[in-house]
Amino acid sequence: MKIAFVTDDGETTSAHFGRAIGYLVVTVDEGGTVSRERRPKPAHHSALGHPQREHGDGEHAGNGLGPAAGMLEPIRDCNLLVTRGMGRHAFEAARTAHLQPIITDIRSIDEALDAYLVGSLENHPERLH
Repeated sequence: MKIAFVTDDGETTSAHFGRAIGYLVVTVDEGGTVSRERRPKPAHHSALGHPQREHGDGEHAGNGLGPAAGMLEPIRDCNLLVTRGMGRHAFEAARTAHLQPIITDIRSIDEALDAYLVGSLENHPERLH
C-alpha cells in the first residue's frame, strides 16, 4: 500500500493541500514501512503545467477531476492521501481518482503514519474548506 502525505518539508503534514509543494509517498506492508519517496506536486494554479483561471472554471481536459487533476497526477499509484486541510473540490477529486483522502490534525508525518498503522488515524472532515 502507498500512502501520500502532503508536505513542504518531508517531515510535517501540510495544512493546505493546494499550497503544498510536494508529497512524501510511504510504501508500507504488513511488516511496516518499506520505502519513502519525495515527489513534487504541481502548483495549485496548474494542472500538469496548464494554467487554471479559477476554481471550477471547467478547464480540466474532460478528466472529471477539475483543477486538482494535475496536483493528483504524481500520486495516482497511491491508495491514501493524508493532509491537514484541503478544499471540498480537491477532496472530491481525490475520491474520484480512487484515493482515500484523510484530513488529520496530526502535524508529524511519522506520528500520522504510526497512527494509521495501528488503526487510530482519525479523519476530520470538518477541516475541509
